[in-house]
Amino acid sequence: MLYDPGAVAKGGLATYSADYNEIGRQSAKYIHRILEGANPADFAVEGADKLSLVINLKTAKQIGIAIPETVLARADRIIE
Repeated sequence: MLYDPGAVAKGGLATYSADYNEIGRQSAKYIHRILEGANPADFAVEGADKLSLVINLKTAKQIGIAIPETVLARADRIIE
């Protein structure tokens, strides 16, 4: 699953996945190479370079889940 900032902002508890913007940038690199004449069969498979952790504390509180401080410290974004 890709990171959908709207899902957590709309009440989802958390997501840990690739960012849509980063996937778009990687895709654009592939497209550019194809348009320049490269053969797609020659491309190495690439995964996301960075994963993002987003946590919605409001949702956690509503369902009675305490998110440990160590997890919160690693979050890229916290929605309060």
